[in-house]
Amino acid sequence: MKRSIALGLAGAVVLASTAVTGATAQAAPGLHFGPCPADISKPYPKMRCANLEVPLDYHSPNGEKLQLLVSKLPARKPAARRGSLLVNPGGPGGAGISFAGDLIGQLPAQVLDSYDVIGFDTRNTAHSTPITCVDPATYWKNPLPDPDAPQAREQNWQRAQEYADGCQQRAGKYLPFLNTPTNAQDMDRIRQALGEQKISYLGYSYGTYLGAVYGQLFPQRVDRMILDSSVNPDTSQIWYRDTLGQDVSAQQRLDQYFDWIAQYDRVFHLGTDRAQVRAAWDAIQADLRKAPRGPLGPAEFDEITFNALYGEDDWTPLATAIADFRLRNDDSELIDHVSTKDKADENTNAVYNAVECADASWPTRREDWEHDSQQLAANNPLTAWYNSWTVAPCRVWPGPQQQPVKITGAGLPPVLMFNSVHDAATPYQGALEMHRSLPSSVLVTEQNAGKHGVYALAGNPAADQIGTDYLVNGTIPPQDRSIPGHPTPDPTNPQTNQDSP
Repeated sequence: MKRSIALGLAGAVVLASTAVTGATAQAAPGLHFGPCPADISKPYPKMRCANLEVPLDYHSPNGEKLQLLVSKLPARKPAARRGSLLVNPGGPGGAGISFAGDLIGQLPAQVLDSYDVIGFDTRNTAHSTPITCVDPATYWKNPLPDPDAPQAREQNWQRAQEYADGCQQRAGKYLPFLNTPTNAQDMDRIRQALGEQKISYLGYSYGTYLGAVYGQLFPQRVDRMILDSSVNPDTSQIWYRDTLGQDVSAQQRLDQYFDWIAQYDRVFHLGTDRAQVRAAWDAIQADLRKAPRGPLGPAEFDEITFNALYGEDDWTPLATAIADFRLRNDDSELIDHVSTKDKADENTNAVYNAVECADASWPTRREDWEHDSQQLAANNPLTAWYNSWTVAPCRVWPGPQQQPVKITGAGLPPVLMFNSVHDAATPYQGALEMHRSLPSSVLVTEQNAGKHGVYALAGNPAADQIGTDYLVNGTIPPQDRSIPGHPTPDPTNPQTNQDSP
């Protein structure tokens, strides 16, 4: 459990409660909670699970049904219970129930006392009628083609076509109904099945967009809502330009990571300034372009580096691995970082593409994609091409594409937002746009930090206190505020070398 300190919120606004404190849980029609699947029950033995049937197509509610898996950890103090808190990890395609299990270990005690914590795997994800588009053993076999190499461009376009074709062949009947508005409708079916008039919600990353769309479709059903690390909801940004914006923020965060490595040159010996550390990183990438080291090639090195920018957990291990490779020609640690994608990873990728490709229209001309990627790569080389190939199936997507939902926040109660100012995955500019789109929102900015996920995840006591006061007591800052960032790791002190307690 996180340590926290009491912080005075001078002038905090107290919200009118929309759930009765001490109310007992209502009946849960259609939800009969029992043991969870073994992969859930073993690490999270206190959680209970239930299957919920939802329509494949909400326009044909009596037609084919899908199974969604929903999890529940009851409020620890029934007398203090105020409702159900649905949580979502983002993605799209993140395994929501396993995330809920992890989050339970990090949410403050007052929240666990006051809420039934409800996890759910969104449709076609994890335990909820999962889909795949390709055979992961062959399609994702490492090393993957170099994302940046012009000579590999045709191969990468062919892979994008192969992936889109595979989705049509293996999951075609689901594609017309895999999108964010349908996920939001599923959430409201969960609410109904829980017997709740209103639900509270905690969503991260893509979960912020899902929460905003839910709030747009069902504002009268929202009690309290936290949106953490927000997607830019502007209809012109979803999802193509959101992906391009991520390339810029990731490069900026990489520079900060290089600065951090340089700060500890006595530990890593990779240089005393950003340019020297970048040169060491570039030299490894050049080496891998000449000849991959087993499963480790340029694409894998990009992915390893990008993943490390989501938080600081892996900063010290990755810097050590880079030093081993560069200074001692020892590639073993970097190879250990290579992700071998299995069926679960492929499911996540399938849903990621399916939802993003369906939520909005995408450019259809290869020339447009290549022009935008080339321009971005000049100053933001880390993910400019890597990200483009990730979503390239959307150029030739076989399913229908819709107009994005316009977020206005009409009818919503006060919403609390968090974002770190240097978030690599969901740039801060997106949080500002989400904030503008939700007039009832208050934005808490974590300064001098870049963690993707702030409340209950970053180890920031000030953020945790603000979020907990809002969820439990209904207090919210009267205006936007900034808080100091959580500390970065100190590689000279292993006890501080972590991103979350």
